[in-house]
Amino acid sequence: MDKKWLGNLKVDVLGSKEAITYIKEKLEKKITSDIFFLNDHGYNIAQKDSEYRDMLNNADLLLNDGIGIEMGAKLFGFSFKENLNGTDFIPALFESLNEEKSNQYRVFLLGAKPGIAQKAQERLQETYKNILFVGNQDGYFPKENTDRIIHQINESKADILLVGFGMPLQERWIREHRSKVKSTITMAVGAFIDFSSGEVVRAPKIFRDLRLEWLYRMGKEPRRLWKRNVVGHASFFYSIFKQRKRKTSK
Repeated sequence: MDKKWLGNLKVDVLGSKEAITYIKEKLEKKITSDIFFLNDHGYNIAQKDSEYRDMLNNADLLLNDGIGIEMGAKLFGFSFKENLNGTDFIPALFESLNEEKSNQYRVFLLGAKPGIAQKAQERLQETYKNILFVGNQDGYFPKENTDRIIHQINESKADILLVGFGMPLQERWIREHRSKVKSTITMAVGAFIDFSSGEVVRAPKIFRDLRLEWLYRMGKEPRRLWKRNVVGHASFFYSIFKQRKRKTSK
């Protein structure tokens, strides 16, 4: 595995095919593996929260998500092979798993608002006939129900658990409960479940091609996303330049 330090975070430098091969090998051998994605929002959280930073650095795969992370990497002297945001990467993974003839993998969806995960499960099952989407649970449950939900996940015999609570809750939940969860692969997937349900529409292709999906989403939800995107981008590059300066001064 080719890992590079992006300041104080250790990221994997992989193409999508390499990352998919890695995950499929873990599934075949039933070796537990946790897959997280890093965007500039997550990077900012990690600068203020050392425990969260350790979670990201201890992930089996930490994949790059977004143009900010790509630009930051270049300041540290390396480049990513491609953008591996989860909303595009996970369908590519499912396409590959769907082609498997000898295995029929099982997937559980955990996250999003009530009813959304159910719709996502139905739509995903319709798209990927050779994958079994074996259960779902929205993310709005009381803490005292956690053990029951973990039991539900384990009873489903899911090979892959997708957790979509948003950063940093999803990564924290995985780390806190990983010893009880029996799925081989866990993935922190952000808004993937929302997008898969069809209830939340992705940016038009031209925005995605120009790497401006964040701008489109901010236009849809300015009050919620303005601080995260505008102030957040500035904070991210401030941290990157500061860490880059510290590295070159050593």
